[in-house]
Amino acid sequence: MTHTKFFKEEKKVTTTIPPVKDGLTGSVTIPGDKSISHRAILFASLADGDSKIYGFLKGEDCMSTITCMKQLGIEVKEEDDYILVKGKGLNGLEEPEKPLDVGNSGTTIRLLSGILAGQDFSSVLVGDESIAKRPMGRVTVPLKMMNTSIDGRQNAAYTPLHIRGGSLNSIHYLSPVASAQVKSAILLAGMFADGVTKVTEPHKSRDHTERMLQTFGAHVESNELSASIEGGQTLSSQTIYVPGDISSAAFILVAGAIVPGSNITLNNVGMNPTRTGIIDVLQTMGADLTIENERHLGSEPVADLTIRYSTLSSCTIDGDLIPRLIDEIPAIAVLATQANGTTIIKDAQELKVKESNRIDTVVSQLKKIGAAVEPTEDGMIITGKTPLHGGTLQSFHDHRIGMAMALCGLIASEPVSIKDSEAISVSYPDFFEQLTYLRADN
Repeated sequence: MTHTKFFKEEKKVTTTIPPVKDGLTGSVTIPGDKSISHRAILFASLADGDSKIYGFLKGEDCMSTITCMKQLGIEVKEEDDYILVKGKGLNGLEEPEKPLDVGNSGTTIRLLSGILAGQDFSSVLVGDESIAKRPMGRVTVPLKMMNTSIDGRQNAAYTPLHIRGGSLNSIHYLSPVASAQVKSAILLAGMFADGVTKVTEPHKSRDHTERMLQTFGAHVESNELSASIEGGQTLSSQTIYVPGDISSAAFILVAGAIVPGSNITLNNVGMNPTRTGIIDVLQTMGADLTIENERHLGSEPVADLTIRYSTLSSCTIDGDLIPRLIDEIPAIAVLATQANGTTIIKDAQELKVKESNRIDTVVSQLKKIGAAVEPTEDGMIITGKTPLHGGTLQSFHDHRIGMAMALCGLIASEPVSIKDSEAISVSYPDFFEQLTYLRADN
């Protein structure tokens, strides 16, 4: 299985999206959930025995996780329709011979830090230029509290990180941010700790880690704001089915809601309640959205979604809703440009420490093509309904920004070109192909 690095000079791509004339129609299957795909590889590696993962997202970020686990001595094979992981148990990892390169993946580096905290060997974690700017102190601080030795730039606040794990102490960590990555890193380290490790957040974040650890046989206790795990448990191999990623589905849902004449069905979309903020926003804004065939795929709820074009109204997005849609805000910003009234997004400071500063990048690019949008300290204010014109926009090597700008091309008066559009392959390798398939005018 190859691991192609995007973000290098020779790989830069510009993609042009012409306006849609006759709507978007058809049925698509959304690629596998990125968050769940990461966790499936990591937890299967720590389990005893062989695990199969169906629906795995073969995007750049998740491939980084596979590459790192291979360096740690785990055998991972790509079969016809699943990924086979030969787990070695909690203590079966091997000291890597060279630094572990996470590429552009914040999930890989933060969750892997929690695992490496419990290993009695040294390892170094590095990533690309974007990772070098992203805050690692939010995981290294609690891991140090658990007796892990971690060095890095600015007292391990930034990469590269040098981790020397070993005997860990359990803690009750009061996280200042609602972050599934932080929570997961601590819970994973807690599996190697003496006693019960607990994390309490200001708002509930994604619970994929708690669900999947239980699937692999671990006992995890959780409530609205806290999750805890007792050290010394073991994981057993499993067959995992990864649902479609609702964060990726958000971009197709928004396309269907804003392109006149559209009628799109999205199959097998993950409907984890910690992730369905985009559904709440679409319904609040008056989107014509139908949810059908609700069921469970393993531990995760899924459904089929149908979205049709409709008249939209503005709303305010804030508070507890933000952690449930933080990755979808670039898509929601485009949605808001086509809604009547003023949409306010606030309490979203976390946007500043994603692959790009998504407040600045969303606002700057939407303004280029005529949107009425202004930044705030913790979000943005968008006034609609506003016609958009064509132009050349940047992805800033951020997959969500690239996809959001592509949506603009569908409804602009002239084509929109997205520079460095290869970044979209991080989470949605077939994004442009699916958009082309849905176009009635293709």
